[in-house]
Amino acid sequence: MAASRKSLFALAVSAFGIGTTEYVIMGLLPELAADFHVSVPRAGILVSGYALSVTIGSPILAVLLAKMDRKLALMWLMGLFLLGNVGCAMAPTFSLLLLARIITALCHGTFFGIGSVVASRMVHRSERAQAVALMFSGLTLANVLGVPAGTALGQLFGWRSTFWALIPIGLVAGAGLWSLVPSQMPDRVHVKDEVRTLLKPQVMIVLLLSTISSTSLFVVFTYIAPILRDVTGLSPHAVAMVLVLFGVGITLGNLLGARLSDWKQLPSFLGCCAVLICLLLIMPTAQRYPAGSIAMIFAWGFVHFAMGSPLQSRIVDQARGAPNLAATMNQGAYNLGNALGATIGGIALTAGMGYGHLGYLAAGIAAVVFVLGAFELRADRKRPRLTTNSDFIPMGH
Repeated sequence: MAASRKSLFALAVSAFGIGTTEYVIMGLLPELAADFHVSVPRAGILVSGYALSVTIGSPILAVLLAKMDRKLALMWLMGLFLLGNVGCAMAPTFSLLLLARIITALCHGTFFGIGSVVASRMVHRSERAQAVALMFSGLTLANVLGVPAGTALGQLFGWRSTFWALIPIGLVAGAGLWSLVPSQMPDRVHVKDEVRTLLKPQVMIVLLLSTISSTSLFVVFTYIAPILRDVTGLSPHAVAMVLVLFGVGITLGNLLGARLSDWKQLPSFLGCCAVLICLLLIMPTAQRYPAGSIAMIFAWGFVHFAMGSPLQSRIVDQARGAPNLAATMNQGAYNLGNALGATIGGIALTAGMGYGHLGYLAAGIAAVVFVLGAFELRADRKRPRLTTNSDFIPMGH
């Protein structure tokens, strides 16, 4: 994989920019709400609007780009990223800012969908999950570096400065894609064939697992700040530091998950899921103590994202007839889970559940993931093994 590391680095830089522009908005909601004279809950539409754009719009864009050279498609998507962020930085009204966010989000799922295929096709089959994880390391690093830095920048110099700062990142990413990523023509598949591929049970189950696992994460993560403040008793500054630690955990977990996936895909996913359930059951108790809560946040992020790499790798393997669209749909599934998790958590809190008990709810949802994954593993062992001579696709220009 050494020969393709520069190409994977270009993909990772792009992922860093996209990840930062998605999550940085959460830290800037108070500033945005004050500037546009709207309430913070109304400003939250900027978050949900982005997620729904990824879920609904990205698959449509993936179909439109299905016949385009993958390198060229990635370049077009980074152009969309730049256009959207310029629109965010210059938006004179809240409605136009929301529109710019929706435009920016269109590149999100499609980029990670096509990028996953590009990354996996540049290496030997035995290293595919590691290659995809290296690209996604840019997304996880966005949570460690990009989001805290972007939030601090916006708080010091105004929220628009954050979006202007994303422009040079997009330009560097685009230059890297142009000069380092090899051209890859997509397989010749018709839209009907792609849809038929998506309806395969082994593809649908991955999308379902992605959605429910993300739901489990965001039931707690959406409300992590009040949990750490009100249950653990940490100061706002300490909460920010703990979230950085969470970002480190998900970065390391993503890399470990890739290695486990290249070894045993579904068994490693189920093993991580079992550990995750145990952590979530312990979480309500651990959150009462600062040391326990901090250790739990790191371990929780580490294990949960170790689960993610096998799913992303599996969607590419199982949807060989429509890898671009399937991988894009998988990103949409994650974002749908984000919205569902926040909603379910909010309903539980409104019904009287305390912040400290959300871990139990997340554990129950993760248990559903484990059961579905176990059924898929059993079904997978009964399926005939297909052989192919195209496991390794050499790099080209």
